[in-house]
Amino acid sequence: MALFDVSGFKSYSELRRQIFPAGQTHLVDRTNHYNFGTKTQEFAVPVGADPSGFLKSCNHDSGVCIEMNHGTTTLAFKFRHGVIVAVDSRASAGRYLASNDVNKVIEINPYLLGTMSGSAADCQYWERLLAKECRLYRLRNNHRISVAAASKLLSNMMLGYRGMGLSMGSMICGWDKEGPGLYYVDDNGTRMSGRMFSTGCGNSYAYGVVDSGYREDMTVEEAYELGRRGIAHATHRDAYSGGVVNMYHMQEDGWIKVCKEDVSELIHRYRKGMF
Repeated sequence: MALFDVSGFKSYSELRRQIFPAGQTHLVDRTNHYNFGTKTQEFAVPVGADPSGFLKSCNHDSGVCIEMNHGTTTLAFKFRHGVIVAVDSRASAGRYLASNDVNKVIEINPYLLGTMSGSAADCQYWERLLAKECRLYRLRNNHRISVAAASKLLSNMMLGYRGMGLSMGSMICGWDKEGPGLYYVDDNGTRMSGRMFSTGCGNSYAYGVVDSGYREDMTVEEAYELGRRGIAHATHRDAYSGGVVNMYHMQEDGWIKVCKEDVSELIHRYRKGMF
């Protein structure tokens, strides 16, 4: 108890009153947006819990110091021969580098890819759930889901839990009857279609490189080099990005993994343009 008093942490009952609204004893069930009419709740919040209130309590003012900072760099762009997806592999938790070998591209199915930015747990959970729903769609309709519909499903999932503390910025990339598709979806339910996106704290550096070298009529090798260069320059300038460059190419007959290259070696290769 002496250590508890010295540390300044609040008692359990005091924290509980701060996090849980007074008198709330049951969950208010929300409409399920993403499981095609089944009544089973895929992700349930504990009784009486207010996730956004809990996150607000985990700060220096409340005596609990949980840093929710994240860092990464991911990019994707469309060109004449498909979609290029390139990501770094460093996972950070505040100032702590948790891992240097995380694959931030989630392989949803042979024609769909998703990227991770924000909370790794949130991105992995929701995009794996999206992969399950895409598989069910294929079984029920005898044809694969479109990129637009898959991104809309993920957006609806996020809208169902908006304001509850999720942290996710993802790009959904694929190829369907309409050709190559690229969408951005985040934890607010925002969904945008575009030719080029970059997410994470290193995105401004990646945008600078890709914007300067992007052309619709690039060759495949030029596109690979542009993706590598964008991530390598971002990792050089952003302390929370690093590790290796994982690159995928979405083609008409499905995605292929292009490379897994150490950014340290790439930085030495591009040294002339950096220093």
